Amino acid sequence: MSQPAVKPIPDGMHSLTPHLVCAGAADAIAFYVKAFNAVELSRLPGPDGKLMHAMVRIGDSILMLNDEYPEHGMVGAKALKGSPVTLHMYVENTDAMVAQATAAGATVKMAPADMFWGDRYAQLEDPFGHRWSVATHIRDVKPEEYEQAMRESAGTH
Repeated sequence: MSQPAVKPIPDGMHSLTPHLVCAGAADAIAFYVKAFNAVELSRLPGPDGKLMHAMVRIGDSILMLNDEYPEHGMVGAKALKGSPVTLHMYVENTDAMVAQATAAGATVKMAPADMFWGDRYAQLEDPFGHRWSVATHIRDVKPEEYEQAMRESAGTH
């Protein structure tokens, strides 16, 4: 009797899934639940009580995370004094999400504003040092309008 075929990409997963290392992954899960309405899907604690692996769903996407394990080269954004990576989220209401996230402990790095590319956009930093951008698409912009607006914002008419 043959076994059913295993799906190469499990149900609910996308081709690209962020995986964050956090100093205090359990606290990060609690923060993401409060700040971004995350739903915890799984957690695998190690023998030392730290999380070896966990998954939450934010909107329609999965976020994986685990605790720091410096002995294995895994440290979080705070240990690195920042991160060059920004996690981008499209939401129904940027202002409401920013308010919710700041109430949960995020720091606003860029207040919500209407941007030339057609999004209401903001940037946050979570308590674990990870950067998030939050956007709501508010208008469609034609390529020529986008290019002109970009030149104007850069001061090159």
